[in-house]
Amino acid sequence: MMIMTTHTATATHMAESQSSLLRLMQLVSPTLPVGAYAYSQGLEYAVHAGWVDNEKKAFNWIHGVMSHSLAQLDGPVFLRLYQSWLEQDKAAVEYWNAILFASRESKELQLEDRQLAQALARLLNDLGVQEAAGYLREDRLSYVNMFALAAVSWKVDAVDALQGYLWSWAENQVTAAIKLVPLGQTAGQRILLQLGDVIPGLIESARKCADEDIGQVTPGLAMASAWHETQYTRLFRS
Repeated sequence: MMIMTTHTATATHMAESQSSLLRLMQLVSPTLPVGAYAYSQGLEYAVHAGWVDNEKKAFNWIHGVMSHSLAQLDGPVFLRLYQSWLEQDKAAVEYWNAILFASRESKELQLEDRQLAQALARLLNDLGVQEAAGYLREDRLSYVNMFALAAVSWKVDAVDALQGYLWSWAENQVTAAIKLVPLGQTAGQRILLQLGDVIPGLIESARKCADEDIGQVTPGLAMASAWHETQYTRLFRS
């Protein structure tokens, strides 16, 4: 009886883990209907200005933004939002959402964050995540907030979810670089391999980041996204 019970518990745990993994794959899939593919996060202007014109510079740009923005801002705030949703601490959710949205340094970055977040809120609401209903018309809403809500609702581990978030962001940036630089598909895969190698370290930095150390140092991204707003010809949204 003991063996059967242990086997049953193990099988149940494996099934739950597989289900969570599948939900995470759904959440980071390019088919998720939030429109992330429509934005370049300043990369289009960086290419236009000649800052990024080959594979090495594309990697350096994407890696730089990940290291100095996502690992020091989005990642630490995501972990706090995840815990806040887990504990149903609405005040903490509102606080960290406000911090993150206010940290978007251009009108374009704020618009992107709001539009992605509202799209994900609508999707989650339609999929039965009731907590998303209160955010459908929220103007200062961060995508990371809704991503954290989805991860908690679908029982995805916090670190796994953050890894998925960083990978999804990187994949969108590489896809944009392939179109803009332009780069070949193989070059894009080489960049993704390199980014995959650095993501674990970025997650560790996010986990160790204290409240008072949260913040980004990416003036190039801020300027590029602001100048992209008035760029004459654009493939990506502003």
